[in-house]
Amino acid sequence: LIYFEARGECYEGQVAVGAVVMNRLKTSGFPNTIHDVIYQKNQFSPVGSSKWNSEITDYGTCYQAAIEALNGVDPTGGATFFYNPRISTSQWIFTRPVVKVIGNHNFAK
Repeated sequence: LIYFEARGECYEGQVAVGAVVMNRLKTSGFPNTIHDVIYQKNQFSPVGSSKWNSEITDYGTCYQAAIEALNGVDPTGGATFFYNPRISTSQWIFTRPVVKVIGNHNFAK
């Protein structure tokens, strides 16, 4: 998920995307496994896209970012959502309070 959502972002932004997944695990109203958080319907646009099952040959720093997020690093301050305000089409997401901006993503609760 980090690769598809944040591979072009700075390292902090990659960790932040992973942290959102981990924060959802701790928040009621979200599934309680990493798999179910990632695959929850309509939550992350790359999931289910034609590229989702493509083979990745170079994760770059995304793999290390995932490890940091799994170990509790959270540069978002507890965000449970993120979006790129320049390309997001969901009006609902704009109603969420933004707690941090990292790179091209707004992180919100």
